[in-house]
Parts: sequence; C-alpha cells; structure tokens
Amino acid sequence: MTLVERPLREPGSGQVRIRVEAAGICHSDALTIEGQWPGITYPRVPGHEIAGRIEALGDGVHQWKVGQRVGVGWFGGECGECEPCRRGDFVLCQNLIVSGISTDGGYAEMAIAEARALASIPDDVTAADAAPLLCAGVTTFNALRNANLRAGDLVAIQGIGGLGHLGVQFARRMGFRTVAIARGQEKEKLARELGAHDYIDSTAQDVAQVLLGMGGAAAILATAASGKSMGPLLGGLKVRGKLIVVGASPEPIVLDGVELITKARSVCGQIVGTAIDEEDTLNFSALQEVHPMIERVSLDKAPEAYARMMRNEARFRMVLTFDTK
Repeated sequence: MTLVERPLREPGSGQVRIRVEAAGICHSDALTIEGQWPGITYPRVPGHEIAGRIEALGDGVHQWKVGQRVGVGWFGGECGECEPCRRGDFVLCQNLIVSGISTDGGYAEMAIAEARALASIPDDVTAADAAPLLCAGVTTFNALRNANLRAGDLVAIQGIGGLGHLGVQFARRMGFRTVAIARGQEKEKLARELGAHDYIDSTAQDVAQVLLGMGGAAAILATAASGKSMGPLLGGLKVRGKLIVVGASPEPIVLDGVELITKARSVCGQIVGTAIDEEDTLNFSALQEVHPMIERVSLDKAPEAYARMMRNEARFRMVLTFDTK
C-alpha cells in the first residue's frame, strides 16, 4: 500500500460521493492488497467497511441528501440481470460490484458509491462503530436471524474474534441461550461480558459432548477461520440443527456423513447482506447496544494496521478514522 493524493472525482449518474469518517480493515481486504481476487485491476483503493457523510449527489439521486450519514459494505450494487438478481437474491449477484475490489473503497478521505448500495446510519451509532457492523456485523446478524431459530434456542458461537465477538452479542440480544466456544480459558471472562451464558474451552473439553449434554445446539455459528475445527462441531447439534459457516478458511471441512444424515443436520454458509440488511444490522445494534470492539488508527498507519490484523493481533477490529468521533 502506498499513500497518494488523487484528483477529486465527481459522482456519476446514480452515485454519491462520501466523505469517509471511518473505514474498517477486514481480513477480506487481502483479496485486494495481496492480489487474491481473480482479475483484479490496479491501482485500487481497498476497504469495504465505509462510514461517512454524503458530500455530493450524482444525477438521478433523489432519496439521499447531502450531509446524510451513510455506510457502504461489501455489497456495492447489483447488476439486476443475472439469474440471482432476477430472483431477488441481489447479494449473490454474479456481477456484483464489490467495494474495494471492483471499485475503489474506503481507505481514503473520499469514496464514490452507488446510491442503491447505501445504508443509513442511526444517529446514536458512531462512524467508527458503524464501519465493522457493515461487514462482520451484517454477516453474523443475518446468519442468526435467517436461521429459523426461536427465542430460547441454544445457539453456540465458535470463536471469539472479529466475527465471533459480535455473534455472541447478537445471539444474546436475540433471545437465545448463548454458548461461546474458544481455545483456552483466557477468553471466558470476555465471552461472558459480551453476553454468553456458558463457555466451552475447546482445548480442555469435547465441545460436541458438552453441547449435547446441554440438549444440543439448534445452531452453531462457526466464525473461526479453521476448517479443521469446524467439522467436529457437527456432533454437538440437536436434531435438524444447523452448522452455519461464516469464517472463511481454505482448509476443507471434514464431516461425518452418518451424523449428518441420521440427525437430519445441515451445513450452510452465510455471505454478508444487501444495503437494507446492513441498515437492519445498524438499527438493531443501536436498539440493543451492540458494539464492536475496535482499535482506531489514522490513514497513514493503514499498512501497519493491516499487518496487525493479518497477524491476528487486533482486538478485534481495526478501524481507520479521520478525526471523527
């Protein structure tokens, strides 16, 4: 990454220009920074957790106002023509505009975004808090609210990191019996402070057996990026329970076919959400006081902050801020 000065762009038709107040640093930014996204072109500004204020409107934008607080996440706009779009499944658009990958993202003082990709930020959510909620937040929020669960169900969150620390908060505030799963005892205190009713140390206990002893989990949200650790979780699900994978890992997930079939269990993945999903996440977080744990850094420290995140040293989300609250 190189810090440069670029000409100020005017928004095109259907677009807005955002003065960035906060930009989250996400592990998926490696797709841009390390060239892992197929066909990516450079130069490219990374960042898909963008929070700020509208500074200029392009032609045809009428539903948003200059000065309005808005955010943009991974979802940067849909094509409207592919099969998923025609079926209304816009987040899985086959020609999706991805902030920070197919368009310039939030590691900048200004960002251009499609108006249809904007989420309104509530007044009582700071820009620094909003940024991670636009990716890690909407991913865990959507995974839980779309899992066909009922209040009182036992829900386990595997991993207390950038995704998991939000997953625990959402699960507790949605009314689930929340069990946190992590390695070692050092995260138990934090897990309980975040809202976990119970804690399982995966280095000292058989997670599946402990969960079955509690009656079995209706859902397990797997947030730790370790395929090896996810497979054994299947045995901790109750009948028709779901293992929901949100932690991206290149490792294969090995599953016991007998456990899968005889208990009618299922495994599924969850990808972020659309602009309205992001807005729902922000509103729920404001209502239920869900807060990401963040470390703030200035734009010129972006390379160091990114490296800290990649070393798993961040607690738990790194956020670039621009002298805002």
